[in-house]
This record gives sequence, structure tokens and C-alpha cells, in this order.
Amino acid sequence: MKVVIVGGVAGGATAAARIRRLDEQAEIVVFERSGYISYANCGLPYYIGGAITDPAALTLQTPESFFSRFRIAMNVHHEVTAIHPERKTVSVTNLETGEQFEESYDKLLLSPGAKPTQPKVPGVGLDHVFTLRTVEDTFRIKEYIEEHHPHSAVLAGGGFIGLELAENLRELGMDVTIVQRPKQLMNPFDPDMAAFIHHEARKHGIRLALGHTVEGFEEVDGGVNVLLKDEPALHADMVVLAIGVTPDTALAKEAGLELGLKDSIVVNERMETSAPDIYAVGDAVQVQHVVTRLDSLISLAGPANRQGRIAADNICGGDSRYRGSLGSSVIKVFDLTAATTGINEATARKAGLKVDKVILSPMNHAGYYPGGKSMVMKVVFEKGTNRLLGAQIVGYDGVDKRIDVLACAIHNGMLVTDLPELDLAYAPPYSSAKDPVNMAGFMAENIEEGVLSQWYLEDLDSLPRDGSVTLLDVRTPGEFAGGHIDGFRNIPVDELRDRLGELEPGKPVYVICQSGLRSYIACRILAGHGFEPYNFAGGYRYYEAVTTDQALIESAAAGAGAPLDKATTPCGARA
Repeated sequence: MKVVIVGGVAGGATAAARIRRLDEQAEIVVFERSGYISYANCGLPYYIGGAITDPAALTLQTPESFFSRFRIAMNVHHEVTAIHPERKTVSVTNLETGEQFEESYDKLLLSPGAKPTQPKVPGVGLDHVFTLRTVEDTFRIKEYIEEHHPHSAVLAGGGFIGLELAENLRELGMDVTIVQRPKQLMNPFDPDMAAFIHHEARKHGIRLALGHTVEGFEEVDGGVNVLLKDEPALHADMVVLAIGVTPDTALAKEAGLELGLKDSIVVNERMETSAPDIYAVGDAVQVQHVVTRLDSLISLAGPANRQGRIAADNICGGDSRYRGSLGSSVIKVFDLTAATTGINEATARKAGLKVDKVILSPMNHAGYYPGGKSMVMKVVFEKGTNRLLGAQIVGYDGVDKRIDVLACAIHNGMLVTDLPELDLAYAPPYSSAKDPVNMAGFMAENIEEGVLSQWYLEDLDSLPRDGSVTLLDVRTPGEFAGGHIDGFRNIPVDELRDRLGELEPGKPVYVICQSGLRSYIACRILAGHGFEPYNFAGGYRYYEAVTTDQALIESAAAGAGAPLDKATTPCGARA
């Protein structure tokens, strides 16, 4: 059996190694148009910023090491220019010599990946305008920084690559601005959870131009002007386009393979395309989302690796199936960790699902053990069925652990009300006896049983201010004095039983505290004395972060000639 693989990196290299482990006699030929067959895409921004100092560390395997271990011909700087399904060959060009030839196959695996999305605007090809996708892109940016010592950069796009690169450029002491058409960074997060990411970025001196559209670039004074729609241009020494990726599927299209979203390659559960003996994996393929069962594009290394392994199994006569993607991801933003799995609230509503949520701010480990830090968790589930839909967490320590637990729960079809039953590891330095994941389940269980009724930030503007409801803040007087919502009165939770006479019977009571715990206790006290209480989901800390962020974005959008959020440390200062 002869297998030809187009493209290396996560999907193609994984498949090649798996095929060899399953079939020692197979002839395996890999064509990769870049100079690298297996490299760490996710590590590229950290090499630019200096956290990774050895460029060789980015290269997981070389053609020589791959051949030595697996006896697989890894042909770098070879571009496949056409696929001929009818005669089971591919056309190949050696980019170093110009030689052109055809290579036959019994099985063909396509792993072309995705390419940086290039906006169709003037100036995209300027010398100071970069993209970041490959090792070569990384070296180009690194060399430019080392040779020209730029003081400022504008990043067009606020996704994973844009945000990670922004952090690393700030670590080099550069002024950094992120321009993003949506009014938030990191679209897998809901705007309320993205607010915490925005705060961390601003705290470290990154300027945010959210809700603004890039219309082009022009060279000015040795740098680049970034032209914005209906706003003054932003000037920088360099620009990096990080507005997303597009499936690189020109070959598949020309060969007549069935295509789906954004011309991605349509595959079945076995990673088979519409053409016999042709498989496809990675960022170029359309997958089914585990939660919505809708067709999706999810460009992440984990799914690409799994797909490569599954395709290899089937090429070698097995029957492995890819069950879909969850989109689980995690990102470091300076000192903050942000993670998500499944779908967010906005996506769930767009899909027509009836959504409920719990928002909590637990500690990462036992409160009495030194060094504890809080995190904010948002768990989204379906009303009526309690089906887990997704989760988002922002915090410091222990975020990745909890998002992985929730990803496993969603993958295995657990209900949110099953979370209290999870038997999770506990020791004071790592968790609490009731883990944050358990706590999210307890809250949902209380909602299911009618023990807890919630009100949400989006309800705030519609709360009556005519005296027909009671607005109650149960924090301490000191906390209340440090900031509160207008119209709320303060009765500390520990004084509430003795001061119930100050509340008018028969009126619904909307309760808030710092994190949601004391207000829940207050709600139980009130319910026990005949009141109708509603607990605020998230607490005052959550309210303050989200509303402050919204105010910064809206004020920047309304300010003539001032499209930027204000960074909270001086630009030019080392983060």
C-alpha cells in the first residue's frame, strides 16, 4: 500500500506516524510546501516574545528524525499543485529545483491546514504588514523586530494568535494596539466573560480598538497607517494580520471534492472525502459540533491530531470514527488564564436553544490555605433538559483543570445536575472539598428544585424603580461604600434576620452580594420568612467588571477621533 500525504504539522504528521505503527510495509510519502514538517504552531508567538529562546524547540520533528524513526519520506519545499482522482495521482512541484512530476497513490490524505484570512483591502502586501501562521512567518517577524527595533505594533484581530502575540510584543516593551471589528476579543467567550480578558490586557498596557473595521494600510514615515472606517488612522511601525484563518482547499476544489462551510472539505466520521480513497483532516475540514450537531469549523491542534489518527486507522483497514468537536481551548493572557468548552450563551441562543446559566466566583483551592485566588465560572445549560451546553472560566490557578472536567462532562452527555456527583480530587493546596465544578452543579440543582431563582445583569435596566420591588445589597457596609448599584439598599446578611421588619412584605426582593454566595444565603432567609427572593448571578465583582468594560468600549466608540480604549499603564512601559 502506498499512501501520499499532502501537508504535515498536526494532522498529516500524526497520520504518517500512526500508519507506520500500524503497517511496517506501507510506503508513505509526505509532501510539505514549507520547510518544516512538524512544528508547534501554538508556540510561535512565544518565540517572538522570547519566552521560547531556541528556534529548534519549535520543530517537533525534522525530515531526518522522522525518516530515522519511521522510514517515511518527508519532502519539504514540495508543493502538490493538483489532484487527479481518476488516475490516483498528484502533481508535485519541487520548490527548490522547479522540477515537476506526478506521484501515484493507493490512499491519499489531505492535511493542507488553513491560511491567514487576508482582507481584500489596499496595502495588504506592504513590507511592514505581516501574517503569523508558519515558522517562516515567525522568523520573518522576529528578524524584523531584531533589525529595526519597532516601538509600536497594531494587530488586526483579537483571537488566540492576536492576543498571544500582543502579550509577547508588550513583553518586548512595544506599544500594542488590537483592532477588532466585534466589540470584544476572543469570540468563543460571551461578552461578559471577555470583559475580564479586556481588563487584563488593558492593565498591561494594551490598547483596544473594539468595534472598528480596518479598511486598508498605507506606508507613512517609515511605518504603516492602519485606515479605519469612519475613524482617524492608527500609525504603527508594524502591523500583524490576525483576523482568522480560512481553509486552504484550492486543491480539493479543483479536484471536484465536495466542499462545505467557507469551502472546507466535507468528510464523514471516518474522515473520508467524497472521492474514493481520499481522506482529509485538520483545519481544512468541516466537522460536526458535539453540542449543536451543526456543521462547524474548529481550527485547533487537538482535533487535528485526533483526526489524523482516525484517518490513519481507516487507511490501514480499521473502522475508527470522529464523533465531533467541542472547541475546548485555553489561553494565557499575562497573569490570567481564560478557557472555554462547548458553546457560549450567545451561540446557544442563536441555535434556538432555551438557555439557563449559573455564574459563580469560587476560590481555586481551600480558602484557609495560603495563596488562594478566585476565578469566574459561567456554565451554560438547556432549560428543561439540564443538558450541559458549555462553560467559560477566567482566573489564575486551576482554570485548566476545571474546564477539562467540564469538557469531559459535556462529551459524555452529562447533565448540569450530575456535576454534584463527580468525585474530584481534593487537598487544600489544589481544591476545596466541594470543587468549583461541584458548586456549579449545586447551583443548577437548586434552580431545578425551585430552591434558587436568579436575576441577571441583562435584567438590571428593567428592574422597577417605583418601589414595587425591593433592591437589596447584603454585603458589609464597607463593601457597599466602596461601590454599589444605584437604588439598592444595604442590609448585611448577618443582620438580615433581625432587620426583616425594614422590608415591605409582598414585594419581590432582588438580592446582590460580592460573589453570589451571601446573597444566596440571604435569599434562603427571605424565602423562609415568606418573601419572594431573586439572587443576582455573578455578584457585584462580576457586575463591576462587565459594566466598566461596556462603558469603556461605548465611550471610546462615541468619542470623536478617539477609537481606543484607555490602557491602564503607560504605553511604552515594559509590562
